[in-house]
Amino acid sequence: MTGRPAGPRPLAVGAAAALAACLFIALFRFGRLGPLDFWAGLSMTVALITVLAFIIDRGYGRRLRDDLRTGLARKVLIGVASAALLYGLFAVGRAAAEALFPFAAGGIGRVYALGRDVPVLRLVLLIGLVVGPGEELFWRGFFQERAAAGTTPKSSFALTSLLYTSVHLASANPMLILAAAVCGLFWGWLYLRYRSPFLNVVSHTLWDLAVFVVFPF
Repeated sequence: MTGRPAGPRPLAVGAAAALAACLFIALFRFGRLGPLDFWAGLSMTVALITVLAFIIDRGYGRRLRDDLRTGLARKVLIGVASAALLYGLFAVGRAAAEALFPFAAGGIGRVYALGRDVPVLRLVLLIGLVVGPGEELFWRGFFQERAAAGTTPKSSFALTSLLYTSVHLASANPMLILAAAVCGLFWGWLYLRYRSPFLNVVSHTLWDLAVFVVFPF
């Protein structure tokens, strides 16, 4: 991708992040949003903030088109490899956590309980079409990219990773919070390194599908 074009006002970017934080905090605190179960609430939240990102950042669509026009095969390969690497790290991390912390198994079980009784096809569609792509388009492709306009790329990476982790605190689940911290740092670094929303989307979506559908821990 090329240099950063002029973007939206920092206040608008901050307001979008604040709205996202409020919605995610409510979702993780109560495990649902009003009449919506967790996965429906998560999908609605992600869809809303992703649309908002495109409204605020009018150049976002062009950046995505440019991203898809260059090195697509390489980005897919890196996305797949990074998802596999992150899955491997979590597999090792789970074994270590369960050996060290008595609460680890229960915390992981509470994460998977959110998807209990959810039809597999529904889970695949929500993760593959909304949650995985949308989270990366908002958190990394929009917020991390645009927050850097007022700071530096590394500062924006740190800020985005911190905010991404912080919204999970409302879950009061140490294992979920730790997982969010690792994922936030990993995908934030991936975006810092390659500045490709598409690459991040591939990595995040495949990892989500592996963890929650194909090869759950």
